[in-house]
Amino acid sequence: MARPDKTSQAGVRSVALARLFGEGLVVTCILFWWLLARNMPDFVMPGPWPVAVRLAELFSDPGYLAHVATTSLRLIFAVILSVLIGTVLAFLPVWMPATDVIVHERIKPFLNSFPSVGWAILAVIWFGPSHLTVIFIMVMILTPFCLVNVSEGLKELDQEVIEMANSFTRRRVRVLFKVTLPLLTPYLVSALRIAYGVGWKIALVAELFGTESGLGYLLQQAQTVADATTVFATCLAIVVIFSVGEKLVIDPLSRRYSANPGGAG
Repeated sequence: MARPDKTSQAGVRSVALARLFGEGLVVTCILFWWLLARNMPDFVMPGPWPVAVRLAELFSDPGYLAHVATTSLRLIFAVILSVLIGTVLAFLPVWMPATDVIVHERIKPFLNSFPSVGWAILAVIWFGPSHLTVIFIMVMILTPFCLVNVSEGLKELDQEVIEMANSFTRRRVRVLFKVTLPLLTPYLVSALRIAYGVGWKIALVAELFGTESGLGYLLQQAQTVADATTVFATCLAIVVIFSVGEKLVIDPLSRRYSANPGGAG
């Protein structure tokens, strides 16, 4: 019978210890939160239990659930649109070299430096409170992240492989979908991860400015009546939704294409 590998046992113990410390930190924070909330009114610092109850309501009560779904759908649409726009902008200098200065020295610096609040105010002026307002704000803020990431990916591609593909066919579209995009997939997944993460940070702010539905709207309503319980629960709901999306979609894509950049089965 083969003896257990000491290295693998040490690795398992290390992972278990790290997990123990991680979960222990969460329990410690909740305990500290509970102790702190005991001496404060609920409108200032609600305890963990009332917040947990409200968090459960956000995912079970039809009225609250509609706001959760609205924010989630807006974010998903905005992230996909941002990745598409950023990718097209990154490819423009490749397809038309004359646009290199326009994209990298004009559009990119402008989008990177334009204030997020400026986009929010302009969107409200242009579109009024609507779904379009929120999506526009998020797309304008997220697009430069995607543009930068995909542009860097294009610089890192193996040009010899692309030249070889061009020697086999004159159809640039075929080379794009058969060679370039598969090689670029890890960078596209990275852009998706960045947009997804940053998107949740700005979603509520965008909704505060430009809509009458969604989790941002719930925060605004809670602020007017000093409902700290709903504020805490809404923020934690974002953490839950973000974690679920990352574990179920982003992480599997990242593992697949990091191990197999071409995306082949």
